[in-house]
Amino acid sequence: MSWLVTGGGGYIGSHVVRALRATGRSVVVLDDFSTGRRAAIPDDVATVAASVTDFAAMTTALREHEITGVAHLAGRKSAVDSMSHPLEYYEQNTGGTRTLLAAMHATGVEHLVFSSSAAIYGSQVGNGSVREQTPPCPINPYGRSKLACEWIVADAAAAFDALSSTVLRYFNVAGAGGPGLGDRNATGLIPNVLQAISTGRPPVVFGVDYPTPDGSCVRDFVHVLDVANAHVSAVERLECGRTGNSVYNVGTGRGYSVFEILDAAHAVTGERFRYEVGDRRPGDPPRVIADIARIGRELGWHARLGLADMLCSEWEARKAVRGRTSA
Repeated sequence: MSWLVTGGGGYIGSHVVRALRATGRSVVVLDDFSTGRRAAIPDDVATVAASVTDFAAMTTALREHEITGVAHLAGRKSAVDSMSHPLEYYEQNTGGTRTLLAAMHATGVEHLVFSSSAAIYGSQVGNGSVREQTPPCPINPYGRSKLACEWIVADAAAAFDALSSTVLRYFNVAGAGGPGLGDRNATGLIPNVLQAISTGRPPVVFGVDYPTPDGSCVRDFVHVLDVANAHVSAVERLECGRTGNSVYNVGTGRGYSVFEILDAAHAVTGERFRYEVGDRRPGDPPRVIADIARIGRELGWHARLGLADMLCSEWEARKAVRGRTSA
C-alpha cells in the first residue's frame, strides 16, 4: 500500500510519515512548505512540493506514485490567527480538502484519513467530555473551516461508493518524537510556554476568569506520537475494508488547566519563571476534553504517553535545536 501524506513536512505530519513507514508502507509527502520543513522529512521519502489547492499537481502525484490512500494533514491550524485571516483558512483548509477529494475521485484513490480538530466543538462547558455525537458549535473560523471539511468528506463518502474515510478530531497535540521534531510554530500552549521559558520571557496566561476551577482554560493534551499511531490504526481499519465515513476523537480524556501546565513545566525544566496575565483571546473556548470511548472500542487505540512525556520530549527537542543553532 502507498500512502500520500499531505502536510508531511509539518509538525504532526512528519510524525505520521515516520509512523506509517515503520509499518512497512510506502509513503510520499506532498507539502508546499509554507510552514512545513523539508528537514523534517526523512531523506529517502519521495516529496512533491505543491499545494493541496492545486488540482493538477494533486492528480499527477496520486497517479505517478500509484497512491492507494491519503492522510490529509495540510492546512492552517491556529484558532487565534484564524480570527484575523478567516478567508485564508477557508481557502487552504476547506478549499484544499475539496480539491483533494476531487483529485482522489478522478484518480480512483479509495482511502482517506482526514485531520480534523476539537475546535469543531467550540465552547462545550460542563463536567463531562465531548463525544463524537456532541453537536458541533465552533466559535472561530479555524473550527468552522474544519467542520466544513468534515461535511465535505462525509458527503463525498456518501456519494462515491469507492471512497471510505476516517476523520480524526485531534485535541491539543504536544510533545516530540525526537530532536528536530518539536512544534516550531508555537501556536499551542505547551510549545508557547516552553519557548517563553527557554528565552527568559514570562509565559502569558490569556484569561483567568473562565468558568473553570482555577479560572484558566482547560484542555485535553495528547502526545504527537500517540496521534501518529492513531493514524496507523485508522489506516489499518480502512485497508481491512471499512466503508463509509467514521469519526473519532483523539485525546486522553483528561483535562489540564493553563496553571497546571505551568506547574508541570517548572517540574520538568527545573526553571523558575514568572507568568503574566493577559486578556482573553478571541476564539478560545473555556474547556474542551475528549470522550475517547469510541476510538478505543472500534480502533483499539489508546493514548500511551502522558503530560510529563509531552513536556520532557518537547523540552529536549527544543534544547537540541538551540544547541545546533549556537554551535
